[in-house]
Amino acid sequence: MISIASSVKLRSGYCMPLLGFGVYQNYTTAQSVREALGAGYRHIDSAQAYRNEAHVGEGVRASGIPRSEVFVTTKCINRTHGYESTLKGVDTSLARFGFDYIDLFLIHDPMSGAERRLATYRALLKARDEGKIRSVGVSNYGVKHLEEIKAEGLELPAVNQIELHPFCQQKPIVAWCREHGVVVQAYCPILRGKMDAAEIQVIAAKYARDPAQILLRWSLQHGFVPLPKSARPERIVSNALLYDFELDREDMMVLDGLDRGREGAISWNPVEHP
Repeated sequence: MISIASSVKLRSGYCMPLLGFGVYQNYTTAQSVREALGAGYRHIDSAQAYRNEAHVGEGVRASGIPRSEVFVTTKCINRTHGYESTLKGVDTSLARFGFDYIDLFLIHDPMSGAERRLATYRALLKARDEGKIRSVGVSNYGVKHLEEIKAEGLELPAVNQIELHPFCQQKPIVAWCREHGVVVQAYCPILRGKMDAAEIQVIAAKYARDPAQILLRWSLQHGFVPLPKSARPERIVSNALLYDFELDREDMMVLDGLDRGREGAISWNPVEHP
């Protein structure tokens, strides 16, 4: 089995751990990050809009884990998009984290329109070239938005972070990303705790695992990078215990069969925004 520290190589040449720890709406972020790093996570997913970048930095430093061993992501939301505002935002995020660089910087969503999101992307590439960012990516991008970057002749994103779980599999976006070498990160991988579907419960009982572990294992076996979040220490630990079992083909097919397309989304999922 793979270990928790196993990584995927991004087009930038840097490696990203396959399991991340999300901190959206986490009100004990510094403590949770410290606990996650103690449990073996090496990948933290934050955002400017989460208002906890400073707490992430505090948690990383308090963990005793060298900064070089922790992969940290942040994102810029649509209201901050634009070339100059994005460059300024990168510097602000660096100051909040207290870091010299950010491992991965994502455009949080495509909702600012083509002109501003392309300007934002170009600004992130400039910040990358200046050494402030190591890898540039996007989030909530549909095929249209990805093709927009390609049509401009720009380097494709290293990552596309989208809502992804058995009920919302976003297959056209995933297929495009795989064809073009864009790594897919999965947010809401454990359905925000709403895991009472009979199929999930039956499979969890079969493997003597909790439903969250089943969903995360499904994500990993599909080659996604899941980003579970929790503020509960016991859940932080259990969500990482994924590497001593494997779902068989039949159970993967059962979970694959739960797809409801965009109707299965539980978050904002703005992948079809103009």
